[in-house]
Formats: sequence, structure tokens, C-alpha cells
Amino acid sequence: MLRELHTKLGIPQDYGLDGAKAAFDEAAELIDAGVNPSGRMQQLTPEAAVGWETMMAAASADGITLLIVSGFRSVDYQAGLIRKKLHAGQSLSEILQVNAAPGFSEHHTGRAIDIAEPGSTPLTEEFESSGAFRWLEKNASKFGFFLSYPRGNPQGFIYEPWHWAQRA
Repeated sequence: MLRELHTKLGIPQDYGLDGAKAAFDEAAELIDAGVNPSGRMQQLTPEAAVGWETMMAAASADGITLLIVSGFRSVDYQAGLIRKKLHAGQSLSEILQVNAAPGFSEHHTGRAIDIAEPGSTPLTEEFESSGAFRWLEKNASKFGFFLSYPRGNPQGFIYEPWHWAQRA
């Protein structure tokens, strides 16, 4: 199924075979974890949702507000993101530096969260300059979260200071 989907999207058949990008299964169990700034409910695995809630509360106690922008994404949703960008005229090579191919997104696990803070532009490198990012750098590991795509990451994705995932 993934191979057929990749073919339809124009994704090379050898995508992920170099070992740099891991394949991820979709989470089996998800719960609501909060509404994003666009008003859409986001879901995470129960364990990640508890970690997220606990981390948000700790940040809030330190005067930091963390917002969930994106949580779980299905394989089909990931394919839709790529289709939308292709239709907007972006090249596939540009897209695959920002978005993993379907089946290879950490968001499939239900343990990945894109994070913003009030007043910031979500999903931009400017998040690195925020108080929320500085707080996450110091504290996220206490809740099992890590920055998935630092500068020069071996997966070959752009630097994503907003993307944090909870270890399995």
C-alpha cells in the first residue's frame, strides 16, 4: 500500500532505504490532547498525552504557555499534506526536506508534537528565539520529550525547533 501511495505522489521507491529515515506505524490508541490554534482537536497516544499535559502544567508554573499545533497524523493525512504542496507548485525534493513521506512521519506514532507559543508564527524557525523553546531545551527531557530534528540532523530534514517527540 505504501509503495503504491509513494508512486502516486512521485516519491522515489528507494525513499528511506538508506537507513537515515525510519518508518513508523500508525498509533493503535489515541486520545484527545487539546485544540490547536486553528481550532482542530489534536490526538496523541495516552502516554504522550499525559506527558504533554504534565509538561504544559510545569511550563505554565514557570510562566510559559505551550500550544499544541499538530499531534497524530495518519498516513493518508500525510499524503494529503504532500499533495497540497505539490498542487501549490512546490517541488517534491523541497517538500521531502520538510515533510516525511507517508509511513515515515514521526507524527504517525502519536508521540510527536509540533509546539508553538501564543503570538508566534507556528512551524517556523523563529520558534528557536522563544521563551517556550528555551524552556523546552532545559525541561522537555524530564517528561520524556526530545527535539527530533536539530540542525544537521541525520534524517536530512530541515531544522525544526518546534517538533518534539516522546520516547517510546
